[in-house]
Amino acid sequence: MMKDLKYMSAYSIPLMAIVGLSLKGGWSYATPIFAFVVIPILELLLPLDTDNLDDEARESKLKNRLFDWLLYLNVPIVFGILTFTLIDVTVNVHSTFEIIGLLFSTGIVLGSNGINVAHELGHRQNKAEQFLGKLLLLPSLYMHFFIEHNFGHHQMAATKEDPATAKYNQTVYAFWVTSVFRQYFSAWKIQKDLLQRSNASFFSVKNDMLWYTVFQFLYLGSVFFFLGTFGLLFAIGVAIISFLLLETINYIEHYGLLRMKTKSGRYERVREIHSWNSNHVMGRVVLYELTRHSDHHYRAAKKYQVLDYHDVSPQMPFGYPTSMVMSLIPPLWFGVMNKRIPDEMREAIL
Repeated sequence: MMKDLKYMSAYSIPLMAIVGLSLKGGWSYATPIFAFVVIPILELLLPLDTDNLDDEARESKLKNRLFDWLLYLNVPIVFGILTFTLIDVTVNVHSTFEIIGLLFSTGIVLGSNGINVAHELGHRQNKAEQFLGKLLLLPSLYMHFFIEHNFGHHQMAATKEDPATAKYNQTVYAFWVTSVFRQYFSAWKIQKDLLQRSNASFFSVKNDMLWYTVFQFLYLGSVFFFLGTFGLLFAIGVAIISFLLLETINYIEHYGLLRMKTKSGRYERVREIHSWNSNHVMGRVVLYELTRHSDHHYRAAKKYQVLDYHDVSPQMPFGYPTSMVMSLIPPLWFGVMNKRIPDEMREAIL
């Protein structure tokens, strides 16, 4: 039971945001410093954990509702921090230095405890859990992620057609632009296809993309109505930071990996070799095992607490937080990662 509580480490990021919001000054930067300096240092110091659960332990963890409630609790945490920060920055006087720190802190919370948890809940079959996942995507203005990720990315991952797969030698900055826009338009295309299959019109209640657009405008409109122009700009700013955080994760998850085509011209099925894996402990628990991404794509319905490590998966030399920082320096990223891409994929690319 005590070991299961390790996932409470995921709350350390919003805790740092609360500290920054309370103390202000240099403490406003507690969240980015913790996420991208302290955690990477801990990842270098702590040993890797490649252990997988046995069948009995796996069954026990799947029955334990604690793992689900650890996810659900992120909803009030995320919206609580967002609400209090929005009110604080619009009602009280802050220096530009503090505003920038609070902007990044809140954006990181929306990305790690918002979008990341939404990703996990979005793969659940339970409609209530899917609803919570979509709700967590709302303040990031990224509700279309639910459609594109589940109906697009998981079918096309590690192919040239996938907006969320970074190409060989593509910088993370170029990827931000291509992925953000291509995923959004891809979501609309997928929605159109889903409507056609059910013989529904564009203005049907089944048009989720239309609902997402309405809800997001209502959210921004509400912020503007109650908190004014600065509140609106702050809300948009934290949303941009949060989804760029997601896109940086997307970048490192499949960078340079490629599924081969079969004789029929179709892509081979997604396997454990088509996502980068990391067994660095801190990244694993803080991101609810997102770093065992190879198994997630291999078996998308598996819950985070039972994801496995596969020897054949390409391995990242560092954890996800460290790799995200490294990706921001393209020559360093290419120098470290290009040689780690499986030979057959690199040969196919070059």
